[in-house]
Amino acid sequence: MNREDRCQQPTTELLVIPPLPPTDLMYLAAIAEQCGYEAKIRDYSLGGNLIEDLKTFTPDYVLANVATPTFKTDMEALLKAKQILPNVVTIVKGAPFITYNTQVVYENPFIDYVIMGEPELTLKDILSGVENKDILGICYSENYQGIKNELRPFNENLDNLPFPARHLVDNSIYRRPDNDKVQAVIKVSRGCPYACFFCLATPVSGAKVRTRSAENILAEIKECIDKYKIKNFLFWSDCFNFDRNWAINLCNKIIESGLKFTWSSNTRADTMDDELAGLMYKAGCRLVSIGVESGSQEILNNIGKNVTLDRIRNTVKILKKNKIKIYNYFVIGLPWETEKTVEETIKFAIELDSNFISFYTAVPLPGTRFFAYAMMNKLVDENMSFEGAYYVPSVRSHELSKERIFDLHKMAVKRFYLRPKFILNTLLGLSSFAEFKNYFKAGINLILRK
Repeated sequence: MNREDRCQQPTTELLVIPPLPPTDLMYLAAIAEQCGYEAKIRDYSLGGNLIEDLKTFTPDYVLANVATPTFKTDMEALLKAKQILPNVVTIVKGAPFITYNTQVVYENPFIDYVIMGEPELTLKDILSGVENKDILGICYSENYQGIKNELRPFNENLDNLPFPARHLVDNSIYRRPDNDKVQAVIKVSRGCPYACFFCLATPVSGAKVRTRSAENILAEIKECIDKYKIKNFLFWSDCFNFDRNWAINLCNKIIESGLKFTWSSNTRADTMDDELAGLMYKAGCRLVSIGVESGSQEILNNIGKNVTLDRIRNTVKILKKNKIKIYNYFVIGLPWETEKTVEETIKFAIELDSNFISFYTAVPLPGTRFFAYAMMNKLVDENMSFEGAYYVPSVRSHELSKERIFDLHKMAVKRFYLRPKFILNTLLGLSSFAEFKNYFKAGINLILRK
């Protein structure tokens, strides 16, 4: 399970989604070390024994990165921590606490702090002994009352954060899904002004795009190369090239540095141009992901995407021209979804013919406009669950049942990936036996999935 706030998704059901390193926890562990603490990180989504770790490490603080789909089990883990170590201070952070905060300390008395918003500077205050009343961005309990402090403003200077504590994780288990090479996540910017209907990016990171300096980013990359021998990176942002001048400067600085590595990023379909794509490739970019969302212009308009199908076609053409692979994302099951719009989406996906694709089922995560819309329009039922988020539908559309959306979702994946043209082009593009093994494994999983 990837738990990077806006990106709360399983890594097994969604064919080409790799497990990502817990970068948020790595930032927070680095903050803890700055404050003089010994820190440990455990990614229990990939294995491990929580109880054993609690008994052997006996921490003073336990902090969990909580996701909406795993909320119940995440909270159960913290309850276990409190039962085993009654004096441990329990802290939670994560996207659920945008909307669900004061209530948490009422319903879960074993939680000492709820961090709302960006967690790094808030955790620094907690660990530094700042009085609770003076810490921005927390909820806590006092005299059996839930206290909610003022929100902390977004950090305007991302360069002042320490680099993620990669020495506390096994970097070798986080690999690219195509060539199986170790991959690190570099968070290059935060914030998104577009506020899409279903997305948590703006509620989590704000509408203002805040970028790190090229020098700061390159210093982190150099540390990864020199210290950890990592040469593949995912540049994490809500929209990599929102600030075109910043993106061009970063690419130029990478080229000037002489460092040899490859990276991927994302883009909106209306913010890419030929000059920038060419420069990105020269700087080592080999894959760009695009949130296409739908092949129905009506649905794109309804979710406030403010992009046309032709603009999407043009961006894909530009990226292909510049030899950059493409990973398109689509969402099936938005409120206005019909059999016709799903067919339009599948046909559009096949027309674009990208190297990778993910079809998500629409999930109205709390904090999004989609959640409010689904509740107001009674698209939810008593069995609504986020546990299978992005694979098993959580809500119906105005016309389609959850069961039908699930069937259409699985059909869309197979119709795209099992095309003879796609299979042939993929085989011809393989550059190593490792790539062949990964694609073969993914193909078998696709054929066998129910």
